[in-house]
Amino acid sequence: MTEFPDDRELLVQFRQSATKERAYTQLIKKYQERLYWHIRRLVVEHEDANDVLQNMFIKVWKGLENFREDSQVYTWLYRIATNESLSFIEQQKKRSSVSFSDVESGLSNKLKADKHFDANKLEWKLQMAIQQLPEKQRVVFTLRYYDEMPYEKMSEVLETSEGALKASYHHAVKKIEEFIVNR
Repeated sequence: MTEFPDDRELLVQFRQSATKERAYTQLIKKYQERLYWHIRRLVVEHEDANDVLQNMFIKVWKGLENFREDSQVYTWLYRIATNESLSFIEQQKKRSSVSFSDVESGLSNKLKADKHFDANKLEWKLQMAIQQLPEKQRVVFTLRYYDEMPYEKMSEVLETSEGALKASYHHAVKKIEEFIVNR
């Protein structure tokens, strides 16, 4: 595994014209895989996740110089990735001029269309259950379950209270358990 400079050092390098591009490239390499999987869990398809990730990194390039360091770079990146994912889903909804539940059904159908899909495997049941969750619960669940993000960090990313996040996660878990048991 490649060792990267810490985020503060990358920010210092990014703000210097001679090392700006190298620092940006290292930042991408450092977080790309985690951000890809976070986005992919929200938008489901690989191609869509790549598109959202590219858009996200364009925003990072444009905004990193003015990053105020009120939060960690990692938290800021997750906030951008989450917002870009939700914007993408919203655009899909508008483009197809159908209800959000239809878009969510479409995400479930994309999942079922995957050549590796096996409805009897717990992993696929979990993915199907996650796609049935309301948008906010889906985001909270993926950040907590897959990314193991502490509620404190999640609160910064989603700009919501820790209590509200704990409640959303609890409700999501209950709905997922119910979905898995009843399928």
